Amino acid sequence: MNGQDANGPAPGADAIERIARDTIARLPAAFATHLGDVVLLVEEEADAETLAALGIEHPLDLTGLYHGRPLGEKSSMESGALPDRIHLYRQAILVEWVETGVRLDDLVRHVTIHEIGHHFGLSDDDMHALEDAVVD
Repeated sequence: MNGQDANGPAPGADAIERIARDTIARLPAAFATHLGDVVLLVEEEADAETLAALGIEHPLDLTGLYHGRPLGEKSSMESGALPDRIHLYRQAILVEWVETGVRLDDLVRHVTIHEIGHHFGLSDDDMHALEDAVVD
């Protein structure tokens, strides 16, 4: 990804989605096989209802969100439920990118893996280990 310079034009949703999809493609097979039904959405920012439900006052304070039930809590008897979703919020990601100086691809990878970790019910330590596995 060439859009690492925070002084140039802001990367669009398509650039963030490309990084996130590349991250997913590089996951170990044991994880990737369980993500086929998870929908990836890149949105400008979280809506007011989502922020209120999470007790977050400002949309720039939320870079990503997993909507769904962790795999370990699902039942084969469930039907008719919406698909699990990973939301990445472009504006909040861009603000964090500029404020921290972290490479955009590293930041999007981190947020994507964090949300994937919620899908699998992983601990923060497990999420960091998964992130390290994708980087290598």
